[in-house]
Amino acid sequence: MPIEYRTIEEVAGPLMLVRSVTNVAFNELGEIELENGEKRRCRVLEVNGSNVLVQLFESSAGINLSNSKIRFLGHQMELGVSPDMLGRVFDGLGRPIDNGPEIIPEKRMDINGLPINPVARSYPQEFIQTGVSAIDGLNTLVRGQKLPIFSASGLPHANLAAQIARQAKVRGTSEPFAVVFAAIGITFEEANFFIDSFRETGAIDRTVLFINLANDPAIERIATPRMALTAAEYLAFEQGMHVLVILTDITNYADALREVSAARKEVPGRRGYPGYMYTDLASIYERAGRQVGKNGSITMIPILSMPEDDKTHPIPDLTGYITEGQIILSRELYRKGVTPPIDVLPSLSRLKDKGIGKGKTREDHSNTMNQLFSAYARGKDAKELMVILGESALTDIDKLYAKFADEFENQYVSQGYDTNRSIEETLDLGWRLLKILPRAELKRISDELLEKYYDEK
Repeated sequence: MPIEYRTIEEVAGPLMLVRSVTNVAFNELGEIELENGEKRRCRVLEVNGSNVLVQLFESSAGINLSNSKIRFLGHQMELGVSPDMLGRVFDGLGRPIDNGPEIIPEKRMDINGLPINPVARSYPQEFIQTGVSAIDGLNTLVRGQKLPIFSASGLPHANLAAQIARQAKVRGTSEPFAVVFAAIGITFEEANFFIDSFRETGAIDRTVLFINLANDPAIERIATPRMALTAAEYLAFEQGMHVLVILTDITNYADALREVSAARKEVPGRRGYPGYMYTDLASIYERAGRQVGKNGSITMIPILSMPEDDKTHPIPDLTGYITEGQIILSRELYRKGVTPPIDVLPSLSRLKDKGIGKGKTREDHSNTMNQLFSAYARGKDAKELMVILGESALTDIDKLYAKFADEFENQYVSQGYDTNRSIEETLDLGWRLLKILPRAELKRISDELLEKYYDEK
């Protein structure tokens, strides 16, 4: 039976100081019992000799220092896991909020997890089809990869996240595929959008949702992605499933981290974020991957909105160091009506070469990808030149490249949020666009492939 302490010394906002405590560990869960029998949960933030600083999950209102008692539970925060989690909606602390029954757990797992030993990691190399051409064709997602989406306020990253969650699949395998979706610090309206989107398409049956709302406590926001990843680790490494984890919005998570750090009066780092934010983000991102000898895998798409559209802001900056590339959404394309507004030139998937080619996608994938990048970049340059010097200053070939850039944005990148293209459809569309250009311009594609795909009538 846990020892009860009546030595609560001070309450300041979400923090509480408890004196004369023994055998308590960092991050351990505690339970406060008020005079009226109400119970509230807390977590140990700091241990200094026999003094313990805890952070409350709920409000501190009504806590009477002399009549309230606290007991420490001897374990860190845990999530009860079971295959029955699929198709369910939970709050940020893993409690069901879909009016369904409580989950009867097969086991309870510590939400902090264990990082995958680098020696036990298996190299990501299997293609995941998202149905989005700008990702599948040009910045391919590979099973076990961490590929973030860099967005900005007002851009439709929620629509893209929901589209990927609905459409993503591993081709050429009968192994089960699941999606774990964690929404961090979002509005009630956004939460309803995600839940309704998954229910309408039937994707909810293979999805586990964790919803943390903007008015929930900051400490809960810090737990939400870890809850989601614990569920993903159970489904991937104990149930043998391919799991896609989507976390949105990491910026809200980092702001909660800053809030807790400020409450603890820690020395702030860049832009007020704690100096350990890199380590903290890495403890989340590095839980993705594949393990040698296990069938399952965790592929991760963290989504973050860059404050002031700034790629050098600490959150996207640190995320870029830890993950394997980034998909960048463009405000300029959004204004043009391109949906989803993915800016393919600065976007990057560092593992795309590992997941494409014969037997994975198609033998022409690598060549056409390089040619499309090259032609689009030249087309954008031609359009900029046209703005400055006028159309008459362009050569005939530059005009073709400018036309290609427009058609590429309108047909290839822009596909709406309900179109699910197979990789063959994406590659065929790429060839149709490349036919705008003369064959002599396609210098990045082998003659053999040109004869097969460009010359066919």
